Amino acid sequence: MLSPVNQWFYEKTLKPLLFNLDPESAHTLAVKLLEVTKRFPFAFPILEKLTNLQSERLKTQVAGIEFSNPLGLGAGFDKTGELFPFLSRLGFGSIEIGTITGQSQPGNPKPRIFRYPADQALINRMGFNNPGAERVSGTLKYQKKSVIRGINVGKTKVVSEEDAVLDYVYSLERLAQYADYAVINISSPNTPGLRNFQKTENFQKLISGIRKGLGGSFPVPTFVKFAPDMTDQELEDLIDCTLDLQVAGIVLTNTTVDKTVLKQYPNVESEGGVSGRPLRKRSTEMIQVAYRKLKGRLPIIGVGGIDSGESALEKILAGADLIQIYTGYIYQGPFLPVRILEYIDSVLHNTGAKSIANLVGVGKL
Repeated sequence: MLSPVNQWFYEKTLKPLLFNLDPESAHTLAVKLLEVTKRFPFAFPILEKLTNLQSERLKTQVAGIEFSNPLGLGAGFDKTGELFPFLSRLGFGSIEIGTITGQSQPGNPKPRIFRYPADQALINRMGFNNPGAERVSGTLKYQKKSVIRGINVGKTKVVSEEDAVLDYVYSLERLAQYADYAVINISSPNTPGLRNFQKTENFQKLISGIRKGLGGSFPVPTFVKFAPDMTDQELEDLIDCTLDLQVAGIVLTNTTVDKTVLKQYPNVESEGGVSGRPLRKRSTEMIQVAYRKLKGRLPIIGVGGIDSGESALEKILAGADLIQIYTGYIYQGPFLPVRILEYIDSVLHNTGAKSIANLVGVGKL
């Protein structure tokens, strides 16, 4: 277990460089560093070895898909699909690409992502900046898949709510063939009107319309991603609809528009969604509500505030079959996945559990 040493090295060297830049520039630099590392014959294999953990205990099957481990990189980090060959070798059991929209779009004006280090949080109002489904499909068709690939699709901003079904169908028709699973994103706060699809009547109409447009069934297991800014009853009502719509599972949760969770409030950006550590509690609560309602009938992907082995395990014990990180990865760097997996694997070993499935929804150990 060398991850603590590796983490110390990252904290003292690369992180100060990245955090002296604005978040988008830091992301661009990190991508370039990954690409440079890949060009050196010995550098990337070393990084790969330091960031991976293989264990039979960590393998799990969800929605009929075999995952080498339950930890995924959530949508938002790779918006083009171009990073998949690099990211897929850095310890994750899955990489979720996106959010991808039917048409290409530049997203909202910059600056559009803001750090709040005291909270280990971000506010983003990116606005689904991406090359569009057609171009992303052209990128993915030449890639080999070494881990599970998810593709997250959303509504193009200029497309009306009335035409949203066609927009989602267009994206899924072009991208599903390159995906092991898909996610329909109706929960970003940064596309006007998108969260209207979380109203039960609109939700049922949208999902059934997409399924019909795809020929009557989803081509790959398809999840729906919900926001944390709803009541428990509203979530339960949506789950009731979900069970009748041939959806493979749900993702909990997207970012929150509740800025009061930040220590600096009200001196924070007013527009955008909060991700990171302040989201941990509400995300876990929603997973608990969903797990009690579903009783294992549909799997849950848990995301929100995961930045340690303990917070990852919390999501699993609450009812998440799989977990994802995003903001924690930005703050803590490339050795976070292996630290999380080492912790979970040690818990499995110490409790005598044979797999992740033995821990899902048990509440407390």
